[in-house]
Amino acid sequence: MAEAQTYSFFLGCVMPNRLPNLEASIRVVLPKLGVNLEDLEGASCCPAPGVIRSFDEPTWLALASRNLALAEMSGHDIITGCNGCYCTFKEALAEIREHPRRLKEVQNIFKGMGLKFDGRVEAKHVIEVISELGPDYVRKKVTHPLKGIKVGVHYGCHLLKPTNNRPWEKTQNPTFLDALVEATGAESTEYKDKDICCGAGGGVRGSQVAVSFDIAKEKLDNLLYAGVDCLVNVCSFCHLQYETAQVQLNKELGEKKYQIPVLYYTQLLGLAMGLDPNELGLTKHMVDTQPLLDKILT
Repeated sequence: MAEAQTYSFFLGCVMPNRLPNLEASIRVVLPKLGVNLEDLEGASCCPAPGVIRSFDEPTWLALASRNLALAEMSGHDIITGCNGCYCTFKEALAEIREHPRRLKEVQNIFKGMGLKFDGRVEAKHVIEVISELGPDYVRKKVTHPLKGIKVGVHYGCHLLKPTNNRPWEKTQNPTFLDALVEATGAESTEYKDKDICCGAGGGVRGSQVAVSFDIAKEKLDNLLYAGVDCLVNVCSFCHLQYETAQVQLNKELGEKKYQIPVLYYTQLLGLAMGLDPNELGLTKHMVDTQPLLDKILT
């Protein structure tokens, strides 16, 4: 592997406020892969691509560029563990690079704010950086292969689309996350409608909660039918959706039908690396992870 890379770590809103356990797993696992994280001081909301941009694009672009400017001034590319934040930054960079006038507009807004921004910074996703290392590299870090564990993989919409500014070779029926899951020794299990949305994005969860959970229910039913031991995702917002949806659906049913542990990829990988579940935040989930841990650790 080449010399360790350092990134400016952008947390976003959901992870530090609702899911600090996911942040913990990223902070402990990535350095063990040779990826260093530096806190991005002064960062704000990304802001969300499907909401803020729809109402006021200039404000969306200026706020996104401000976060990118902080990373650019630190001398590091920006890295995030949220698909929505990733989308915002990729889209903002595409906008200013394809339309230099937009960059000048942002630079004018930044005058007097002590911000220098030329759009040289790159935006990366946590799973993108791990994918660049490759499954073979990840496999070498595994000390406790997760044999016998069936995983349902969820990519999430904003990670893959739009295709013109995403790095993936395949955005239809992608396989890179499945390959990284299987590098842990687990089995990536196929299931019906694997690529559909979690139901949270585009403001749906914020405005139509029942519709949002109904979309999640369809996917959860498919995962139950496939007999998975857990669902693995790479987005803090998708993660929140699948956990809260299960809690709400069980409450409505009056029984615990939905009990699929939801793991962020770095939590799954951390287990395969022999790390303490507490260190990975696995005891702080809304959906109980203990049955999965019992199966893995016994």
